[in-house]
Amino acid sequence: MVYLTRKEQFNAAHRLYNPKWDDARNEEVFGKCSNPNWHGHNYNIEVTIKGDPSPHTGFLFNTKDLSRIIWEQALSKMDHKNINVEVDFMKDVLPSTENLVRGIWYQIEPHITGCKLHRIRLYETDKNFADYYGE
Repeated sequence: MVYLTRKEQFNAAHRLYNPKWDDARNEEVFGKCSNPNWHGHNYNIEVTIKGDPSPHTGFLFNTKDLSRIIWEQALSKMDHKNINVEVDFMKDVLPSTENLVRGIWYQIEPHITGCKLHRIRLYETDKNFADYYGE
């Protein structure tokens, strides 16, 4: 079994808030991430696939194709956008890193063929990231 990872980057804005709470409660729980005027991140993402390399090419999956799938199916929908407002697959979902990594998984996974999507790691900052294994 071989694991192959592709890294990409995108930029997006969001706001963490629960619409059932008032601004004071949102600020208490989410801090400056609940800013009503939004805030942004330079996200880094790692998409890892697994399987056996082709005896004809030596590739598990062509990394150019993997990059294209990641961008077409997920990142192009978020790059330089407001996740709360403009990203269809995050509609009515609190855009935490944990929820966002799951949303990205469901956009990419159906397009991976000949091997399996193993893990997506999404970095919101250098210090904060979430992993999702499709569970």
